[in-house]
Amino acid sequence: MVKGLYTAYTGMVNEQRRMDVLTNNLANADTTGFKKEGASSQSFDSVLTYKIKDFTEGDRLAKRLGRNHPGVKIGEGYTDFSQGPLKHTENTFDLALTDAGFFAVEFTSKSGETSVKYTRDGDFTLTQDGRLVTRDGDAVLDESGSPIKIDPLQKAEINTKGEIVQNGRVVAAIQVTDFENYDYLVRYGENYFEAAEGAEEKEPAAEVYSGYLESSNISVVTEMVNMITVSRAYESNQKVITTYDSTLDIAANQLGKI
Repeated sequence: MVKGLYTAYTGMVNEQRRMDVLTNNLANADTTGFKKEGASSQSFDSVLTYKIKDFTEGDRLAKRLGRNHPGVKIGEGYTDFSQGPLKHTENTFDLALTDAGFFAVEFTSKSGETSVKYTRDGDFTLTQDGRLVTRDGDAVLDESGSPIKIDPLQKAEINTKGEIVQNGRVVAAIQVTDFENYDYLVRYGENYFEAAEGAEEKEPAAEVYSGYLESSNISVVTEMVNMITVSRAYESNQKVITTYDSTLDIAANQLGKI
């Protein structure tokens, strides 16, 4: 019975974690460049159980009862980096990547510290003083790692290499970065990633498309179906715990009086 209660309880905890992930995915279904989150499952380690204070096996050795397998638990979270559909906007500074790669931006924390973050969200804006920034005001970086600044009064075009052209001359080149192993990318906030120690950069395969934005790779229908499934599993585990609780109540308060 204890094992059954433990399994039902861990099941509820696992389903709640899955529900949180699904809820976050649905909340970001319309977020440009958002990448779907997921949570893997793995079994608990099998443990050897003993009968307490039973030394029939030998001198001061508790009696072995066998192996205990208490069910499954949530393993590591993961990110689905698959391409989202492109949406045409006709805005020059709306940018999308057509393959693997990330835009590099200079993120400024509340304390004023700066660091490089990576994103698929190409919803950029040109400020009045000619700085190319994200919706949050973080500077978009060029290939040398410097914030991009161009003449705001001159018409600009952006080619598939990420080069910004004004008056027939390349005035800046947007940095596009890719990595050998995405396991070294850590989600930062909703739409940024940062490279962990050991991350290795590689030549990106992506091309830059001006006048397009990459939508999230969330399927609302799929996420809703998964949420319904998880909700039912949560309710089932809840009923199991309620049943065990009623059984223990009868055993302790009714049968115990006989």
